[in-house]
Amino acid sequence: MATVALNHESFGSTIDDNDIVFVDFWAAWCGPCRMFGPIFEEASTAHPDIVFGKVDTDDQREIASALEIASIPTIMAFRGGYLVFRESGVLNKRQLESVIEQVRALDLDQLKAEAAAAGQ
Repeated sequence: MATVALNHESFGSTIDDNDIVFVDFWAAWCGPCRMFGPIFEEASTAHPDIVFGKVDTDDQREIASALEIASIPTIMAFRGGYLVFRESGVLNKRQLESVIEQVRALDLDQLKAEAAAAGQ
């Protein structure tokens, strides 16, 4: 599956309606973002069961502001609607694959129980 552009209309439903979602917050003028883009795109092809979304922080300032994106690229991963990973900076292919496998391995029932216990 190729990456999908997310905006304020589609962001929430994409997170809520899919088991695993990775989001790349980027901008066209950002050199590190351009370096990471092909790595993210390749992962989207290698893992068709995962949604890989991209948020252009210049076009989608509301989302970037709401999620307190201070530097780009920032990568977020959601599992079952919960934010389970967030990191700014470029990940290489090996690092991204490692995060993907860690997110896949999360026990969703345990994640929900921990969130409920935390009062979320």
